[in-house]
Amino acid sequence: MKTIILNQRRERDELMSRPYLKRRSGQDADMLLSSHLIKLITGPRRVGKSTQALLMLRDKNFAYLNFDSQPLLDAWDANLVMRLLDDVYPDYDYLLLDEVQNLDSWDLWVSELYRMGKNLVITGSNAKMLSSEMATVLTGKYLQVEMLPFSLEEFFDWNSLTLHTLAPEEMTNASVLADDYLRNGGYPEVVASRQLVRSYLETLFDAIVWKDVARRHRVRNVSDLNDLAMYLVSNCCNPVSANELTEELGFSSVNTTKKFMDYLHEPYLFYYLPRYNNKLRLMKKAPRKVYVVDNGFVAAKAFALSDNLGRLFENQVFVELVRRGFDTERTLFYYRSRTDKEVDFVLRKGSHIECLVQVCYDMTSAKTEKREVDSLVECAGELTCGKLFIVTNDDERVIEKDGYTINVVPFMKF
Repeated sequence: MKTIILNQRRERDELMSRPYLKRRSGQDADMLLSSHLIKLITGPRRVGKSTQALLMLRDKNFAYLNFDSQPLLDAWDANLVMRLLDDVYPDYDYLLLDEVQNLDSWDLWVSELYRMGKNLVITGSNAKMLSSEMATVLTGKYLQVEMLPFSLEEFFDWNSLTLHTLAPEEMTNASVLADDYLRNGGYPEVVASRQLVRSYLETLFDAIVWKDVARRHRVRNVSDLNDLAMYLVSNCCNPVSANELTEELGFSSVNTTKKFMDYLHEPYLFYYLPRYNNKLRLMKKAPRKVYVVDNGFVAAKAFALSDNLGRLFENQVFVELVRRGFDTERTLFYYRSRTDKEVDFVLRKGSHIECLVQVCYDMTSAKTEKREVDSLVECAGELTCGKLFIVTNDDERVIEKDGYTINVVPFMKF
């Protein structure tokens, strides 16, 4: 066990010696570390959670355990590990536990460390790691930081451009970069090596489905699970229902489909957006729209997907809204009017509809503009909301319609 911990210390030191892009975050690292609460960094695999934790702790005296290590899990002995950590990291102030959800009964052990007064930073790649029955022992004991792939702003940072202060001579390069981001996404490993997008993300997608989902939940019919994942990534931005998916894919039961859909959300791979309705019962029955955490997965895995920039664009706006803290349980929805007109995103604050966001990649056609504006205005009337946006690729203006003011905003400014 001591050899494993020493090897992981060398791994920690090697990781900290590398140059990294500082991620943009609303969280103050020093303020987080000063809290006695557990600092939990969650998000999909390979988005930089471990890097973020290491950067937070770079100038601190901290111990490190990486649970994405089978030798550590196979030889696990909690009491022995704690004694060896004191030996390998004398008088450490913080303890970083990386991908801790891989450890059986991890939350009980973490809760015990918390009671011992350890200042903990932990990372995990499972959206439900704190909502299981077992994890209720941590209620009220943690602060959560959620990470996603690079935002457009961070992608520009990587390419030495500042998104919100672009000079006129930088606009052409900025447009090329924005299009690249739209088509290939923002996974840190591939932003510097675009030729690796498809091979890298195809492998990562398969690893999430087979390792993080199938193995974790002991799924016996993995081919059905994989078929569902492929169907969802190929139909991103479309409404889906468990009943229709069960019939379409020939699954044995609707319950199996619902279970598999939940499993595929847990590692932050897919999100399901509900249709807004004041009556919760009706909202639960309506089809949900499916989104994927990064456009790069669509490029890498979608089956026979045409070059549909509109869907990629809508998916990109959805992920940006999630990045800003909106969630598909309480504050983010789509809506269909009584005459079946649709608005892409309803943003709610408390019981109040804050604004409506329509997404249209190219609105140069008068027919397209009329369709998008009419849908937005009709939905605004039914939802009694006056703050309206249409996000486009590069169009910027104000539209007045039936007493409503609609701000048309390019994505780079949105």
